[in-house]
Amino acid sequence: MSKIAPKSSVAKLVSASLLAVSLATVATPALAQEEEAKPITFSGSAAIVSDYRFRGVSMTDKHMAVQAGMSVAHESGLYAGVWGSNLAGWGQFGGSNMELDIYGGYAREFGAVKVDVGLTWYMYPGGADKTDFAEPYVKLSGKYGPASLLVGVAYAPKQEALGNYYGGIGPDGYAIINPTGPKEDNLYVWTDGSIGVTGLPLTVKGHIGYSKGNPGLGPNGTSVTPTGSYWDWMIGIDVPVGPVTLGVAYVDTSITDADSAYLGNGFRSQKDFAKFPNSTSIAGAKAVFSATVAF
Repeated sequence: MSKIAPKSSVAKLVSASLLAVSLATVATPALAQEEEAKPITFSGSAAIVSDYRFRGVSMTDKHMAVQAGMSVAHESGLYAGVWGSNLAGWGQFGGSNMELDIYGGYAREFGAVKVDVGLTWYMYPGGADKTDFAEPYVKLSGKYGPASLLVGVAYAPKQEALGNYYGGIGPDGYAIINPTGPKEDNLYVWTDGSIGVTGLPLTVKGHIGYSKGNPGLGPNGTSVTPTGSYWDWMIGIDVPVGPVTLGVAYVDTSITDADSAYLGNGFRSQKDFAKFPNSTSIAGAKAVFSATVAF
């Protein structure tokens, strides 16, 4: 025959059970609060690349670049950030050795599609002011299984930085310093895609873009669309190795050697200038390597 527990023992057992339930009830909301999304989030990244390509064209004369950026986002969808990279330092961008981009916008998800509307201000500290320009953009993106797709449109309204540079002699008989023509605009449309490889820690990525704007070199030897219109494309692979993502990509444009020769020495690599007139275009095909850390 089993023994019946004393009343005191039963009371203690009931009291302990009630205490445990009470603690669990109190702890659950606290844990839920800790897991709630923060209203403001910060993110950033730092990278080393073998060549900084902007829409297919080298901004570092085919040399390495160190790049970093940071952004802040609010739960409402508003965000802002800053991104920077070293530049070629051989006469472009009005003598600036650095690009500094400040951007901001609003992003919101509508079902499976994310809509992102914003503006980027491209600055070149230490260079001429006429190289700075603003470019609004709209991006649509979404994930479909293991694949991610993005379509974007960026339109820069008429600005001096997008106008032509022209030479000449002023009425006083002296050369005109940094002359510019009428203000011009620029349109860029692009699509990006990526997909993970099943069973492998690899992500295959691709990009294709189309630029249409003012032909020729702009103020201080710069231009967003040097040939008036051209295509750029990229295909590559990313591999995570611990906290670092290693990447390799093949980058190219539709800008021909004849186009580069027409644009002059400012569009040909000074890295191999000793080979002139056979020095290569800064828009030619090249494999670009990268190492990126996100935080």
